[in-house]
Amino acid sequence: MASVSSLATTTATTWNMSCLKAALPPIYNTSARLPVVSSPCVKISLKPNPISLRSFHGLAPLHPLLSREGNSFDQCFTIIDNGGRISMMRHGRRVPKLNRPPDQRKALLRGLTTQLLKYGRIKTTRARASAMRKHVDKMITMAKDGSLHKRRQALGYIYEKQIVHALFAEVPERYGERNGGYTRIIRTLPRRGDNAPMAYIELV
Repeated sequence: MASVSSLATTTATTWNMSCLKAALPPIYNTSARLPVVSSPCVKISLKPNPISLRSFHGLAPLHPLLSREGNSFDQCFTIIDNGGRISMMRHGRRVPKLNRPPDQRKALLRGLTTQLLKYGRIKTTRARASAMRKHVDKMITMAKDGSLHKRRQALGYIYEKQIVHALFAEVPERYGERNGGYTRIIRTLPRRGDNAPMAYIELV
């Protein structure tokens, strides 16, 4: 009898595979109540401990319209650190694709802007003329500023360096009294072959 009791005490204090398997929690249903599993080797309690998570306000909340904190329209926006607000949808912010990926589209607009500033008038499609118009106006606005920072920005966009220096030298005298509207688009006959609508774009 003493040998049996000593054997029980030794098995209770010894770690073996059967003792570890008995300590693992069984597979249970999530809707059911969590059981408390006990074994002679290890006692495990599955009582849930509350974990405090710090709040995180990202740029795209999961369910901003289903938030219970408020019922105002401001819940559709996300507040960022500098005080601005970012809307969720891009209504009215369409970019002319020009049937090209972003890198080729940017290179095309840079080339058209360089050619227009070099020659003063070019012929292209109406879609390209409308798309490049704001870039040409931006270059002329930077030339009217005349600062070194604006000159370096123009050098990073226009392909030819001599055009940038000539632009910054002539623009203040030519467009000093004009606030915007530095280009003019004149429609012309469609292109022969594919019947694409064409137009002339020129500096005012």
